[in-house]
Amino acid sequence: MSTPLVVAATVVALVLAALGGVSTGLRRRIGAAHVAGAALLEALLLVQAAVVVVGMAGGHRPAELATFLSYLVSVVLLPVAGLLWARSEPTRWAGTVLGVAALAVTVMLWRLLDLWAVTRG
Repeated sequence: MSTPLVVAATVVALVLAALGGVSTGLRRRIGAAHVAGAALLEALLLVQAAVVVVGMAGGHRPAELATFLSYLVSVVLLPVAGLLWARSEPTRWAGTVLGVAALAVTVMLWRLLDLWAVTRG
């Protein structure tokens, strides 16, 4: 896991969550800025996943491998699922849906970093 990538993804996720909150407050559906933010977040998560795969190929194994891999797959899928759900939501709550998904990504990323730090020895 790359800590700078975790920090970058966290910043993007928090901005996306704030954007979702603003659109909910203004009673608007999500727009191009939301989609671009989710796409940027997804790109960062895919790069992070690639870093993890390279690290694991190099012999790094988290102590709780099954938990780690479950978090990794989930965190990569969460922005996509949140965006799809938000795009299908016909009300102002679409921004909230996307914002909650972005906040969940933030929490999951830091948990992944903790799990990665504990290596099987």
